[in-house]
Amino acid sequence: MSIFNAINVSATGLTAERLRMDVISKNIANANTTRTVNGGPYRRQVVVFKTEKQPAFAKYLQQAMGGKDKGLKGVEVTGIRDDQSPFKKVYDPGHPDANEEGYVLMPNVEVVTEMANMISASRAYEANVTALNATKNMALKALELGR
Repeated sequence: MSIFNAINVSATGLTAERLRMDVISKNIANANTTRTVNGGPYRRQVVVFKTEKQPAFAKYLQQAMGGKDKGLKGVEVTGIRDDQSPFKKVYDPGHPDANEEGYVLMPNVEVVTEMANMISASRAYEANVTALNATKNMALKALELGR
């Protein structure tokens, strides 16, 4: 395994978790938005991750050189999806978006859930930074051995 592969894996994790934190922040900011451009309340968004595929050329080159696949590919974001859970109904007849019965459709965002997800994303980001720093330190120690 190349030291640069380990750095690349950590970098993909950092990028993915940063995007996840951005989306969670957007969800929290819109927790009370009852009217969007589409006309309805804000719908919670979720980031979808998957294992990054190794490029076909790199895979065949590695096989031709007698190397084995180490499974180190990182993570990639496949998209940001809308959470299809139902909206909350809140009785507030004085609200401008209330229906004829006095109910307002509120976003399907639970702030407590979003905060737990934010802590999880933050910890994953920190873990990737730690792995990146450990890899960098190993490379520096290897260079010191050559002196």
